[in-house]
Amino acid sequence: MKLKTLAFVLGAAVSGLVQAATGGMPDTVNIVYVKAPFNLQNMVMKDQQMLEKAFKPYGTEVKWHTITSGAKQGQAMAAGAIDISAVMNTASLLMANGAGNPVLIANGVSHPADTFAIVGAKGEHYTVKDLKGKKIAGPRGTVLHQLLIAALVKEGMSAGDVTFVPMDIPAAMTAVVAGHADAALLAASAVIKAQEAGCEVITTAKGLVNVNLVMTAREGFAKAYPNALNLVVKTQRKALQWINGHWDEAVALGAREHGISLDDAKKLAQWSNYYDTLTNDDIKGLVDDQFFLVENGMMAKKVNVRTLVLPTALH
Repeated sequence: MKLKTLAFVLGAAVSGLVQAATGGMPDTVNIVYVKAPFNLQNMVMKDQQMLEKAFKPYGTEVKWHTITSGAKQGQAMAAGAIDISAVMNTASLLMANGAGNPVLIANGVSHPADTFAIVGAKGEHYTVKDLKGKKIAGPRGTVLHQLLIAALVKEGMSAGDVTFVPMDIPAAMTAVVAGHADAALLAASAVIKAQEAGCEVITTAKGLVNVNLVMTAREGFAKAYPNALNLVVKTQRKALQWINGHWDEAVALGAREHGISLDDAKKLAQWSNYYDTLTNDDIKGLVDDQFFLVENGMMAKKVNVRTLVLPTALH
């Protein structure tokens, strides 16, 4: 018994030393890949295998998952299937937390208000007021959904004045181009492709919604593996540094990933306003967004937004 006890203690000690040596790294990091609206940091990290190289010394496997909807990303985090989202909109983040799903901000990504839009059906010349009684397609529980409500409210209407049909961005674009929806909630290259097909932009998010895209992590992962999360944040910031030093090369990568022209890619990149460290204005934006979401029945309950921002996002 004594030998077994000694062996157990030694084994536990060795395990602790290994964990300390690896910085308490997980066996696997499950991270969401999102290239829309025009997330160059995410595209560069994946293309150059920056995370795989960063985690290689620790034996940690990096698994990428494509989930384009912020609401669905939150659901996957709640299920423990996703640890980190390289890009999530803050509307989805707030709604997740309001529903009791703790998702935290680890880093900033971009402020791309010009790239989010409500687009009308081909051949139509709609204003926001014209949308009353119309069928609108787009992703539920996202900043685009928030944009729709904000645009309606500004014109004295509400969500009940339209028929909202939830679907992801590619499906919404197909629906509006085919005439199966009167309008669609689209972003970036999907807006450009819809315009090329003869659709018109009714309004963008600029002046209506505080569009802030951030890197997020589920609370359980952030607490269990802070060193791993710090490494992901550090790597994303290195990606932004590389982008700033290799702008043309980065934009060309984005054009290839989105299947658009280089000129259109340049436009989207300029509209993206990339960043990494959150400011007081970003925190205020979270507070204002929460007020809007709760007031319009899009968020179940209020939370303390400051507790949602990890130290990694502020320094």
